[in-house]
Amino acid sequence: MAVLPILTAPDRRLKQISKPISEVDNALRRFMDDMAETMYDAEGIGLAAPQVGVLKRVICIDLHYAHNDDGVKNPIFIANPVIVHASGEIVWKEGCLSVPEYHSEVTRFAHIVVQGLDRDNQAMEISGEALMAVCLQHEIDHLDGKLFIDHISVLKRSILLKKLKKQKEEK
Repeated sequence: MAVLPILTAPDRRLKQISKPISEVDNALRRFMDDMAETMYDAEGIGLAAPQVGVLKRVICIDLHYAHNDDGVKNPIFIANPVIVHASGEIVWKEGCLSVPEYHSEVTRFAHIVVQGLDRDNQAMEISGEALMAVCLQHEIDHLDGKLFIDHISVLKRSILLKKLKKQKEEK
């Protein structure tokens, strides 16, 4: 497994739409393992393929590892995730590995059901509430070229993107 470089805003590649997966094969499973390793290394709870520069519809989530000291890793991989049901509303303070050191409240669905393909290329369905629902929506947004900051005001987003651009130029 390898730790992959994570793209940060305002990198234009983060705004591109990812392509569907035809099947989950061994090469994609190796990439999924690299995604998980990258997510754990960055101390995140979710990662989407576009965040590491790969325009494929694949996400990885592990809410347990980041919130427990037991060292247990239980990543959930979903290829071609599609929200098939959404209800309710929740406001959650979100952050993102591609938008470092910034958090903002975002309104999302409180409960969702997602279908896709699992690591073994089998159809799967997962439902989520609260943080799981937020994380699933956040990562699926990445596949559609959206960042969580696209859900905040234009003024706040503009100021943040200018700041991030300046930070990149200074490095």
